[in-house]
Amino acid sequence: MIPLDNSFSQLVLDQVNTPLNLDHTLGCGQVFRWEKKDNYWYGVVDGTVIKLRQDHDRIMYKTFPKDRGEDFIRRYLRLDDDLPLILSKIDRDAAIGRAVGALYGLRIVRQEPWECLISYICATFSNIPRIKGMIQNISKKFGKEILFENDLFYTFPDVKTLAKITLKKLSNYKLNFKTRYILETSKMIKDQTINLNALNRLTYDAAKRQLLNLAGVGPKVADCVLLFSADQLEAFPVDVWMRRTISEHYGKHFRKDVREGNISSRSYEQVNRFGREYFGEFAGYAQEYLYHYYRLHREG
Repeated sequence: MIPLDNSFSQLVLDQVNTPLNLDHTLGCGQVFRWEKKDNYWYGVVDGTVIKLRQDHDRIMYKTFPKDRGEDFIRRYLRLDDDLPLILSKIDRDAAIGRAVGALYGLRIVRQEPWECLISYICATFSNIPRIKGMIQNISKKFGKEILFENDLFYTFPDVKTLAKITLKKLSNYKLNFKTRYILETSKMIKDQTINLNALNRLTYDAAKRQLLNLAGVGPKVADCVLLFSADQLEAFPVDVWMRRTISEHYGKHFRKDVREGNISSRSYEQVNRFGREYFGEFAGYAQEYLYHYYRLHREG
């Protein structure tokens, strides 16, 4: 048991009906602005620094520069999701069963849509350390500083800030071909080409069609944005890791050309459709459990 610290607020969980594993949730690769130091997780969400630590059924938290309250933490960690029900619905076979058993308590977090969109444009053809570096560089240069516990944190720049940056200036931050996409998409969002905050009110297909109109947004980026920031829990992003996992454990459902080689638009669509049809309305949770479990299994 962690000793009580009056400088922290506490959120008490019912681990039977509202299970949460903070390490699995923040360390599974779905979000890029969290770091664990000295058993505490530090992140920046919606202009706020958050410090978290879990002790069994207690989440100790601080938010800075102001107290955002328990509802802010609950919303971000999606504690409104009925996780036991979700996992019971996706646990359909031995492959997903192993992942659910090992990672029980992993939750999809509810990211801020604008930062999520730019983060996943940065994530195209990149690994997690590089993605984190790109987002940190953008935030450090164009966001606002927050001094917390003698460390500097940075907010993610808003749409207007990124939209007015020149291509030459942004090119200094090692974003490669994504530089132009980020600027073009920033201008499109600023001009209200689509409303990111309204995607959760659309059907999955309608929301995805809107995102695909943005520069640098293909099916995988669109599915990530829908799953991680727009409450579209049927979204099923497919990358190299995911396609490999699906091929190994569900390969009988696909022809050889879908199971092997590069991910084409055709193979993406087939694997994506399979995931959504096989796992149903909570396919995104199945994707995240499979992705994290089998990535760890191969690496470890």
